Amino acid sequence: MRLLIVGINPSPWTTTVNAPFARPGNRFWPSLAVAGILPRTVDASRGLSPDDERLLAERGIGIANLVGRTTARAAQLTRAELRAGGRRLIRRAAVLRPCAVAVVGITAFRQAFDRPDAVLGVQPVADESGAPWVPGWPDGVALWALPNPSGLNAHETAATLAQKWREVWAATGAPPASLRG
Repeated sequence: MRLLIVGINPSPWTTTVNAPFARPGNRFWPSLAVAGILPRTVDASRGLSPDDERLLAERGIGIANLVGRTTARAAQLTRAELRAGGRRLIRRAAVLRPCAVAVVGITAFRQAFDRPDAVLGVQPVADESGAPWVPGWPDGVALWALPNPSGLNAHETAATLAQKWREVWAATGAPPASLRG
């Protein structure tokens, strides 16, 4: 696995169609295509097709959530749920050993890892005192915090998200996808 992408939690739409980032208007899939990570935009609004699932596997991309509980908005999650999700993600990253893990949603990232000072981008291995930035995080697995691609996040576009995804993807050492029509 090159990249494990971690959403906050499933929306009702995502749960209904059983596909990540499925709500129309979510900029996740378009931003991956613009970034050159995927050769085309996946339409997950009615679920992922077998071709979509194969494409993700071939590109070395896994997708998970911090919290499994479905809510209309991430703000409905409790801090305890996010902290438990952060602990589960540490264990999952230690087993899967992807090149990078990218958590989308800086506010959820800060709560999940108890890092109120976290900023977007790749996270440090240690803080200024030398203590682990995220205690228990596996060595050699880069941890990234990225913006939430939801249409509710007015600060980002598919193009600005794509630039951030390009940085993550380049750090994994993976080549860009060959674009197809």
